Amino acid sequence: MTAAPVLLINPRVSSRAHARLPLSLLHLAAAINETRPWQILDGNQVDDLVGATLSALREKPHALVGLTVMPGPQVAPAIAISTAIRAAFPRLPIVWGGYFPSLYPLAAMAAPYVDIIVRGQGEQPLIDLLGIDLSDHASLQSVRGISWKRHGEVVHNLDVRLAPPEQWPALPYERLGNPAAFMPQTFLGKRTAVHQCAVGCRYRCSFCGVASVWSGGTLLDAPTRLLAAGTELRDRWGADSIQFFDHNFFDREETSIPTLEVLERLGLPWWCYARADTLASFAPSTWVRIRSSQLRMVYLGAEAGSDAALAELKKGGRVSDTVEAVRRCRDNNVIPELSFMLGGTEDPESEIESTFELIRTLKTMHPAAEVILYFYSPMPMPPRGEHARRLGAGVRLPVLDTYGPKGPALPTTPEEWTRPEWVRWVCHQDAPWLTERTRQRINDFSRVLSCRFPTIQDPNLKPWGRTLLRNAARLRYATRTYERPWELRALQRAVRLRRPEEEGL
Repeated sequence: MTAAPVLLINPRVSSRAHARLPLSLLHLAAAINETRPWQILDGNQVDDLVGATLSALREKPHALVGLTVMPGPQVAPAIAISTAIRAAFPRLPIVWGGYFPSLYPLAAMAAPYVDIIVRGQGEQPLIDLLGIDLSDHASLQSVRGISWKRHGEVVHNLDVRLAPPEQWPALPYERLGNPAAFMPQTFLGKRTAVHQCAVGCRYRCSFCGVASVWSGGTLLDAPTRLLAAGTELRDRWGADSIQFFDHNFFDREETSIPTLEVLERLGLPWWCYARADTLASFAPSTWVRIRSSQLRMVYLGAEAGSDAALAELKKGGRVSDTVEAVRRCRDNNVIPELSFMLGGTEDPESEIESTFELIRTLKTMHPAAEVILYFYSPMPMPPRGEHARRLGAGVRLPVLDTYGPKGPALPTTPEEWTRPEWVRWVCHQDAPWLTERTRQRINDFSRVLSCRFPTIQDPNLKPWGRTLLRNAARLRYATRTYERPWELRALQRAVRLRRPEEEGL
């Protein structure tokens, strides 16, 4: 008898033109690939995801439906899909995984349409769930890394034991039908694939969901597996560039060198996340490899303009590391994409001004450097003290007592998380404790900066539009006259400029 199939769903989070390979679901599918049938429905490619979901479920009985859910705009479509499933198939188990239930497990479990959540790494919990009777409480109690409901009461099982990526099979790209549809054009190439060869991060920045979920754990894949995946994406599916979704691509220099050797062999332009202090410390010989591997852009969390602010954000490193990393990028033809986290200190206004000056210094040093401005958003962190004792050993539900220094209480249901202000806050697009003057100051500076230095990541921006924007903002930028740039606002209505902080690469 054939085992009941599994339906894995990626709720809509981007337009079809910007849809990327659904790596989180592909990793789950790879883990169960040989044990039972499965199907992935990606809301970024399927117009009527609710209809497609119900149609797939009507074909035959399913073991469960799994949804991956990120905080922000993905919560609302996840609610719509889950409520539709619950209404049509009231006894079918609905499982939420991903960053939203991992960061805010109590809010996720408050939903009547969520039966189980998977906290953190999901491959082994999914395998274990598919091997038991989900109506049997004793069996559910044995599955690590999940939270579930027993007679209406939420039960948090022990955390899952982390497993390195190489433990799992290769990703079944061919089961997506047309993987090339998930490879959009970017400034890297005409078909940019995505890949992840490392998970977790050993650092614990207070604004980072990775630090919350992985608690400092870092797991690296074998370079041979990167070579196999990269070769398949290039030779079978037509990828001409790669964007790496690794949480911290250059974990350490000694582990980076074998990976760089593989990338040299692949010969594809690429993009990744990295830390400034790590890159600043690399030997010149490693930078030679970085250059020859065709790294085109690296996303660096510069975050702030002072060492004190970096310490407050628990970032680690120093401003001098950022300066040195940008210098190394300039000397090796790499574009740094510098993100800054504004509004997260006790004195945000003065800190914001020092950050603006650092940005100007870095742009003078490396004019091609990209700059992305975010607002500080605090993340729940692994429990300590009384919180840890109350949960017991082996259970680390992230804790956030207050949302920022003067922020409101956190939402307690998924529906509350869909309110527009919470979507903006959790996506680093605003912060509730900022004054209107501070908020406007940041937005004005951002507009002047983005016009003076239009992003290279916009393949649709014509040369005449780029020149027009640059010249229109030249005087304001030179004189630091950022206030009320009404003419630039009007110009941007005619010359639409891509916003990497909202749209990604």
